[in-house]
Amino acid sequence: MAMNMSGEYQLAAPPETVWEKLNDAETLKASIPGCEQLDKVSDTEFQAVATVKIGPVKARFKGKVHLTDLNPPHSYRISGEGEGGVAGFAKGGAMVALAPKDGGTLLSYNVEAQIGGKLAQLGQRLVNGAAKKVADDFFKNFAAAVNPLG
Repeated sequence: MAMNMSGEYQLAAPPETVWEKLNDAETLKASIPGCEQLDKVSDTEFQAVATVKIGPVKARFKGKVHLTDLNPPHSYRISGEGEGGVAGFAKGGAMVALAPKDGGTLLSYNVEAQIGGKLAQLGQRLVNGAAKKVADDFFKNFAAAVNPLG
């Protein structure tokens, strides 16, 4: 099953700060819902373990994330794949762009993903709703990490 999602978030920090936090394993681990482990393997690669619950299916995904097309502090492409055992798999990528706006940074993203296995059998509406909630939770957590006083 293919999924597409996009969105924008206004952050109260300059692009350089947001870029630094987007590349910081501890900030990302604290921001990703269900993330149990996130290790920076190199400047452009992370390994992760996260537990995700979508409807009646709960799965523990292990995967890798790669950063490409780096244009600091403006944009990058993030791509990855994860294996969730009998629950299935997920793979995909996102373009992330940062632009100065209103004294802070406008972060925009465009995600394309593929899922298979039991997760794909749950239906597009349920999966898309859960994916949007995970994205919203991530950005809420990430905004708090970027601007802890605000």
